[in-house]
Amino acid sequence: MSGLKKRLAIVTSHPIQYNAPWFRMLAGSAVIHPGVFYTWEQSAAGPKYDPDFNAQIQWDIPLLDGYEYHFVKNTSPDPGTHHFRGLVNPTLNAEIAAWHPDAILVYGWSFDSHLKCLRHFHRKVPVLFRGDSTLLDERPGIKRQLRRWFLRWVYGHIDYALFVGARNKEYFLAHGVRERQLVFAPHAIDNSRFRSDALLIPPARIFTMTLGM
Repeated sequence: MSGLKKRLAIVTSHPIQYNAPWFRMLAGSAVIHPGVFYTWEQSAAGPKYDPDFNAQIQWDIPLLDGYEYHFVKNTSPDPGTHHFRGLVNPTLNAEIAAWHPDAILVYGWSFDSHLKCLRHFHRKVPVLFRGDSTLLDERPGIKRQLRRWFLRWVYGHIDYALFVGARNKEYFLAHGVRERQLVFAPHAIDNSRFRSDALLIPPARIFTMTLGM
């Protein structure tokens, strides 16, 4: 059965609690075989500093169970997601090609390797892109125009953009992505996990939490 599945190479920086359940779900489907290529190789070592949370983070749920994954060698002298050259993976494109994907999904363009991956596989296999940027923080002026021009060039290398909501869709359209290239893919959570955790909370505690006590 696995031979009939479409092989989807997923390029993302590091294991994230929101994505792991989705990757496991894809792996359990009858039509898609995902292979996740993590570009922040150093994140495999365990707890790490996460710039989004401004703290050392170690999640209490398994992030690597139930799907195929690869940590790709990152040669950046300052590894991480806090700057463009934080993810430099010279072998990434070759490793993906050797995996023989039918399509590629790239999370974010603002890292050296991710942008190179978009450019390398453009017109070779379908390239999907996921990001949740909006136009809400834009300011008028020459910088905005230059950024618009640059992002039109970036998104000229993708076949489909997975947008999370109306504002995100507006952003992609403003940067040259066509309506027919947009696929609605909202953020999601693992409902079954939260439901099972809620069952462990005593009813009296739920009542006091609801009342803010």
